[in-house]
Amino acid sequence: TGQAVPATGVSIGVDRLLAALTAKGRVSGAVLGPVVVTVMDRDRMADYQSMVADLRNAGIRAEVYLGNPKNFGNQMKYADRRGAPLAVIQGGDEAARGVVQIKDLKLGAEIAAQASLEEWKAHAAQREVPRADLVTEIRNMLDRT
Repeated sequence: TGQAVPATGVSIGVDRLLAALTAKGRVSGAVLGPVVVTVMDRDRMADYQSMVADLRNAGIRAEVYLGNPKNFGNQMKYADRRGAPLAVIQGGDEAARGVVQIKDLKLGAEIAAQASLEEWKAHAAQREVPRADLVTEIRNMLDRT
């Protein structure tokens, strides 16, 4: 606007503060991504949002995949790009039985990098749990990572 505005500025040196905190071990460079709830059926979006709300209310970072649900592979790629440690999967069959699948993306990647196909299949990186136990099981799995 061209008008002079009196002001005072102060800076603590954010770069120096971050370097000091890192040196003291108070800050780690690795940030865990959110738990991604996949979408198998757009008509059940309220159910998926409810799962995310439950996780967030428990203090767990979570989000619903909002892209095209037709290609499940793209949802897993999205979760990988977000750095998600876990993905929640619930199709119509699981919903009818009152269960969800929880896929451990970090464990799956570690096993895939080191194991043969037979070994990879033998180490389940995905488990089925009752929907009511979703938050507890996610918390337990996150605590192990």
